[in-house]
Amino acid sequence: MDMEVTAWMSLYHAMNAEERRPISKATLKRILTFAKPHRRELIVFLSLSVVTAVLAVATPLLAGQVVNAIVERQAVSVVVGLAVLIGVIAIVEAGLGILIRWLSARIGEGLILDLRNAVFRHVQRMPLAFFTRTRTGALVSRLNNDVIGAQRAFSDTLSGVVSNVVALLLTLVVMLTLSWQVTLLALILLPIFVLPARRMGNRLAKLEREAADHNAKMSTQMTERFSAPGATLVKLFGRPAHEAAEFSSRAERVRDIGVRTAMVQWVFITALTLVSALALALVYGLGGYFALQGQLDPGSVVALALLLTRLYAPLTALASARVEVMSALVSFERVFEVLDLIPLIREPKNPKPIPAGPVSVEFDDVRFTYPSADKVSLASLEDVAVLDSRGGTEVLHGMSFRAEPGQLIALVGSSGAGKSTMAQLVPRLYDVDGGTVRLAGVDVRDLSFDTIRDTLGLVTQDGHLFHETIAQNLRLAAPEASDVQLWEALRQARLADLVTSLHDGLDTVVGERGYRLSGGERQRLTIARLLLAKPRVVILDEATAHLDSESEVAVQEALTEALAGRTALVIAHRLSTVRAADVILVIEDGEIVERGTHSELLAKNGRYALLYHTQFDQPASATVTPIS
Repeated sequence: MDMEVTAWMSLYHAMNAEERRPISKATLKRILTFAKPHRRELIVFLSLSVVTAVLAVATPLLAGQVVNAIVERQAVSVVVGLAVLIGVIAIVEAGLGILIRWLSARIGEGLILDLRNAVFRHVQRMPLAFFTRTRTGALVSRLNNDVIGAQRAFSDTLSGVVSNVVALLLTLVVMLTLSWQVTLLALILLPIFVLPARRMGNRLAKLEREAADHNAKMSTQMTERFSAPGATLVKLFGRPAHEAAEFSSRAERVRDIGVRTAMVQWVFITALTLVSALALALVYGLGGYFALQGQLDPGSVVALALLLTRLYAPLTALASARVEVMSALVSFERVFEVLDLIPLIREPKNPKPIPAGPVSVEFDDVRFTYPSADKVSLASLEDVAVLDSRGGTEVLHGMSFRAEPGQLIALVGSSGAGKSTMAQLVPRLYDVDGGTVRLAGVDVRDLSFDTIRDTLGLVTQDGHLFHETIAQNLRLAAPEASDVQLWEALRQARLADLVTSLHDGLDTVVGERGYRLSGGERQRLTIARLLLAKPRVVILDEATAHLDSESEVAVQEALTEALAGRTALVIAHRLSTVRAADVILVIEDGEIVERGTHSELLAKNGRYALLYHTQFDQPASATVTPIS
């Protein structure tokens, strides 16, 4: 009953696959560029596949010769010789099969490596706007599912098409030579193999679509609920039982669909296997009749019966080859979609250096608008039908100021005024639409990415850490740093005592996004990372916004050491932390509405004074140590 089960399933998929759109020649050319490094292995791979197909046809013919030798009572040496030859061919086939599989794996895995490296490197060059819009799961799927689907075009489908075409042609030629009547009978029965697949197609396709929907919903639920913030939210609102019941309901539905699908598929396979057995019976019957009439020798009847199985296998495989090829090519297209996204921020061909010594920061009539979705993203990565092509609203309007070397400039104002946007323009997370941002008098667009990273350090309010050890997170800033240097940075960040108390010390894993540490500990660890980098310019984007008073004091002490002797831009919501700034800029609606020292701005009794007095109506705010 298991005769050619794989072939029947291939035929089923061929009959029920949706029609694919044509693949462009440009896509095929790009695929060949990825295949070019593996061309020698591909040639050997395809050649061996052809040899295997030839050997597969030779075995039934030799089996027929054995039967004839027995019927004609030829010498024992003839029968034994034929049997030995069949055994040798089997051994050669097995050896070639192992070699072909090794080549297939090598080519396929090599292609996966090339594609993944290309996509990963390209994604790393994309602007921050790309990541703020893209679903992480969809992007990871391109690196996994689509890349693997693309490599099947070479490791599986290509060899299958070549070997099956050769096997089919050879089998047809041999069968026609032995008996054209039996061969025509076999070909006439072919439609009977197709009809069951068409009949069951809609039913199975509907079940598979429903199962895929439920699986996708379960995957989304697990991804969101298994993260630290998601699990916290579920626990806080006391709904673990509800979440478990909802997940269980979907999982049970997937189970039921799986049982029904398995039974429908098995009935389908059983029906086709039965048809195959009936076809084999007809071959024996008609072939036996011709043999009794003296029109066909017994060995040819056996050979035809064995060749029949070698005929339908490549026929059904080739029937699904187009679907497999198109599926693989569509996977390539999905990968190329990501590679075709043009990074908005590019490194200059001839970057300029930054002079040694302290560095100034200057905004000269800077204007900025966040890029529209169609410039930085894909609809499939955002899970929308069509990307929004409308242009954004300008958020910075002619912003101009200069932070002299060693100065501390504070940026204050309402939420959404544009402060964080300004902080993101200095390290070129975005590029300005008008005006210029300069470091030491050099336009940041004329600097290499390495120069910007070596010059600038940024600490944000979320204090993001990777799910790695403390040492690995610190060495992001200085890969060659010694343990002594790591401990010195931790000491300066007021975190050495805590790390010393941990069982694994520097080898302690901090958890996803650093959730095994408190908010203040995470912030101090990011400050320690900043101290290791030793930047000449520091940007603090509300680094103490979500901390309690005790943690904030510790972080402020660490920041004071981090800012010593460096040019600094400090974005602060709590105005008490920036009273000692050299210049305070009040930002509202993308413009600088006031500038001056703390005392000067209070004396003006303007927007800053209003913000300051509003905050200091809350006694807790007045106890915070200012950055100096």
